[in-house]
Amino acid sequence: MFAVFRNAWKVPELRKKLLYTLLIILVFRIGCHVPVPFIDPSAVSSMFGEGNFLSYMDTLTGGALSNATLFSLSIQPYINASIIVQLLTYALPPLENLQKEGESGRKKLQQITSFVSLAIAVVMSYAYYLTLKNSAALQYNTGFAGAFTGVVIVLSFTAGASIVVWLGNRINENGIGNGISMILFAGIVSRGPGAIVKMLQLIQIDQKYILIVPLILLIFIAMIGFIVFMNESERRIPIQYAKRVVGRKQYGGQSTHIPIKIAMSGVMPIIFAMAIMSLPSTLAMFKAPAANPETIWQKFYAGFINFFSYRSPWYAILYFVLIIAFNYFYVSMQYNPIEIANNLRQNNGGIPGIRPGKPTSDFIQRVLGKITLVGAFFLGVIAIFPIFTSMAFPQLGIAMGGTSILIVVSVVLETVRTLESQMMMRHHKGFLE
Repeated sequence: MFAVFRNAWKVPELRKKLLYTLLIILVFRIGCHVPVPFIDPSAVSSMFGEGNFLSYMDTLTGGALSNATLFSLSIQPYINASIIVQLLTYALPPLENLQKEGESGRKKLQQITSFVSLAIAVVMSYAYYLTLKNSAALQYNTGFAGAFTGVVIVLSFTAGASIVVWLGNRINENGIGNGISMILFAGIVSRGPGAIVKMLQLIQIDQKYILIVPLILLIFIAMIGFIVFMNESERRIPIQYAKRVVGRKQYGGQSTHIPIKIAMSGVMPIIFAMAIMSLPSTLAMFKAPAANPETIWQKFYAGFINFFSYRSPWYAILYFVLIIAFNYFYVSMQYNPIEIANNLRQNNGGIPGIRPGKPTSDFIQRVLGKITLVGAFFLGVIAIFPIFTSMAFPQLGIAMGGTSILIVVSVVLETVRTLESQMMMRHHKGFLE
């Protein structure tokens, strides 16, 4: 991996793209330290004491949310909008037709995603404003000053989310890798040094962590290796093409394979599941449950919020089930066994020992089902392991660490593959050997 980056740096054009990407990331990190006006930073920090949903969002934003800065929402509104539009594409025929129109259709879908992202950013900004107001983190709460404060804060958060999306698009056009992924990567990695310092402080405070902290670090290193292994693992379905003689030339007769990756859906099922699981926490930001519920509605609402608490074991179980379900859903959108079988038949190809047509599609479906199950359990274990670890050792503050590691590793592997393809296009074969 380091050799690829070192060799890419030797190519002037790639070096410019790498420097441009680093510049955009630097601008993003500067924006994560620009505070929004009329807010008490000490009161905001007290809201992030435990590994709750706010702490998870704070990890993805690189600490911007806990400091109530301009980029507090980061890329979250755009991710949620992309998920909504992608799901609606398979449910609404007009959006499905746009997807099939090629480049022009994709641009229209991108515009729709941008508008939905703006609407979600406004809602999330207002929700975060109410949370700050209920936590007494605002300098002005009443009268004209309070209303003006609310408008400024909501507009600042919304504008910050729009700027982050714009920065991601600039990376897509002039940089290396996927812009949205790079923004997420930068936010997560920026929390690494702080987490290490916190673990060292725990060792100094309590001697029992001398063994626990190194053990946790070894487990996370093993998780990185496991994630890399699963990301690169694939099931190869052998394909044999029949020979054809056209005139004096012979076509076909080649053997190849269809690669089916175990973790083909990447981190998307986790993001889908987290988007669903975060709805109660977002609702609680608008209206916090009563401290001493008395009425039936108050008791039901308090129980509902507590059921989806990050500390609840039912949260982890439901989270695991949703990841498996969304993994099957996402794979079904990406792979169509019937279409693959028809393409093989049209090109005189087939799977050895399997008849063309429905038997081929059934075989691909069975293989896909098994691979999807393995990939779903892999994602589920990676996602819920840190939850149980944080329950056992809440002082470590490693909530949602598995998801963060999965995102970081996926982005690094994706960037390395992008650099390799860029160098291959420039015929620098020696760089890859």
